[in-house]
Amino acid sequence: MAAPDLPSSLRRVLGDDDTLLPGEVPALNVQGRLRLYREMQRARRLDARLLGLQRQGRIGFFGSSLGQEAVPIAAAFAVEPDDWVFPALRESAVMLVRGTPLVELLAQAWGSARDSAKGRQMPSHAFSRKANVVSWSSSIATQLPHAVGMAWAAARRREPALALAFLGDGATSHPDFHAALNLAGVLVAPVVFVCTNNQYALSLPASRQTASQSFAIKALAYGFGGERVDGNDALAVHAAVREAADRARAGGGPTLLECVTYRLGPHSSSDDPGRYRSAAEERAWAERDPMARLARHLTHEGALDPALDARLGAAIEAEIDAALAAVADDPPPARSTLFDDIYETRPWNLAEQADG
Repeated sequence: MAAPDLPSSLRRVLGDDDTLLPGEVPALNVQGRLRLYREMQRARRLDARLLGLQRQGRIGFFGSSLGQEAVPIAAAFAVEPDDWVFPALRESAVMLVRGTPLVELLAQAWGSARDSAKGRQMPSHAFSRKANVVSWSSSIATQLPHAVGMAWAAARRREPALALAFLGDGATSHPDFHAALNLAGVLVAPVVFVCTNNQYALSLPASRQTASQSFAIKALAYGFGGERVDGNDALAVHAAVREAADRARAGGGPTLLECVTYRLGPHSSSDDPGRYRSAAEERAWAERDPMARLARHLTHEGALDPALDARLGAAIEAEIDAALAAVADDPPPARSTLFDDIYETRPWNLAEQADG
């Protein structure tokens, strides 16, 4: 795959010099954009630490969001606390945006006593009932029909909540993708599907994933709209998700957003991307790093300077240090939790085993 040659039809808010394009007025004020930048920086620094811990053998697996942080974090900024999030592999930072303490997220990587999954889920499969972030499976695209079901149920109850459903470009080749989009279109369900097109489904390039001119265009087959967005422009992602969410909440049905970005790191800690892509390609995409672009924009706006940037970084590293230290001292889940969350009322045979 060649260096990025992105079409002009991509939705953008930032120009080539990372100032606002003419006529663009972001929904986030400057302080909101600074918070968005801080969350992206926290996600990136946390990624680096967790990948290092996996290499040390202290956690078992990790899926990095390096280079594509703008998509999950800006999308999380664009929806409401009562909305439900159906993540895929690289959206765990959504939980932090929605108020989950960092130590709780890290506990899931260790499967320790503080882990909301009680040690039963794979690493990088975090969820939070308090934050309305649903547990997901490594079986690709299975979260999408669940998202439609939740959204349809909310609509039938006349509740304002919608579903924000993430997927990768590879998920568009799975049956659950087509079943979910078809059902969402028929039911006019309030769902925002966010396809993170990071150019590769593991090692398969997007050009071999589909013969369609885009992934967004697939929405037309199911009776609703799609839009391609510059996934390395955090403000464009925020604007597109917010508009789609407002439309869904007003009864306008689902939207499929294709956020065009790039996975700068490996697919997971088990992957070697050097086997299927070139260093030149990686360098070309690194020049469009979404965090660097937002930093340049904030600098143009007078909201960020090197001193403030350094203070933000130091505060984030201190937060990560404290959370890692806390999790490292956590015990494993109690054995008695094996009997939790199985039945609403524990049957006699499990009660006997638990008491024994």
